[in-house]
Amino acid sequence: MKYNSLGRTEISVSEICLGTMTWGSQNSEADAHAQMDYAVEKGVNFFDTAELYPTTPVSAATQGWTEDYIGSWFKKTGKRGDIVLATKVAGRGRDYIRGGEGADAKNIRLALEASLARLKTDYIDLYQIHWPNRGHFHFRQNWSYNPFNQDRDKAVANMLDILEMLGTKEGKIRAIGLSNETTWGIQKYLTLSEQKNLPRVASVQNEYNLLYRHFDLDLAELSHHEDVGLLAYSPLAGGILSGKYVDGVRPKGSRGSINPDIGGRLQPLQEPATKAYLQIAARYGLDPAAMALAFCRSRPFMASVIIGATSMEQLKVDISAADLTLSDEVLTEIAKVHRQYPLTL
Repeated sequence: MKYNSLGRTEISVSEICLGTMTWGSQNSEADAHAQMDYAVEKGVNFFDTAELYPTTPVSAATQGWTEDYIGSWFKKTGKRGDIVLATKVAGRGRDYIRGGEGADAKNIRLALEASLARLKTDYIDLYQIHWPNRGHFHFRQNWSYNPFNQDRDKAVANMLDILEMLGTKEGKIRAIGLSNETTWGIQKYLTLSEQKNLPRVASVQNEYNLLYRHFDLDLAELSHHEDVGLLAYSPLAGGILSGKYVDGVRPKGSRGSINPDIGGRLQPLQEPATKAYLQIAARYGLDPAAMALAFCRSRPFMASVIIGATSMEQLKVDISAADLTLSDEVLTEIAKVHRQYPLTL
């Protein structure tokens, strides 16, 4: 396992991050503990969660269970000090989470204390804003995205409010990050931090995979110049890149059997590209999931790739990608497919 610095902090994270969003819905507490045990054994030191989780499906009844499971594992194992722990405060729209008000100083104060209690810890290594209050193009909202109805002054005031609150939490928060953010949003946070001597954004958690490579463009430039690494979520496009949904198959108990279109990803336009990537993996004797994850690892802006698994078999394949380096031939073939199918999600 290799490790990368998280932004300009002194925090070092494994190239593979253990995602947790199925714990409490598709996975039991025992499953979660087994996954954490195995991941740590293989060198993973980075866990990512959120106050919203689990999400398969999202439910007011199960909200917070994922953090509870991590907390019980910390209590059982005593390994809190071995783990870089990331969690998130929810943005607007979930009325069962503090009335759906989203992220601001008041709600972060409440959310942070609740997460600390569930996680059975007195600090968070990376505290992230799950999605911006002002709106964004993630979660397949790019087709209706309209930033022209945003109030600039209100958006900037909210960012400053958030940074000022996080700046008072020294000792409880080691570093801060964003999620589902835009280039303008990240840069504005950075500018405010510099102007006001407030905490600096270390990372951004956005979607990135072979079928969705928006980060390759202006976000990659920002990442390079400002040292804001990507924490890639959905690196398998919700499991699509494993090949298990090809030709309309819906394995029992899979995410696709719970969420019919996997958040808008499972639709006809993705299948030709998916099949092309599966063919590359077959030609070179690679597991398609491991190949997709190894590709993400190879990107120069990548801080860590967030994996998620509902079975130990899947988890073992995913973590094995840490030891897989794709050949120039494979990368060339991937580039050709990407040129043919540049945007399929």
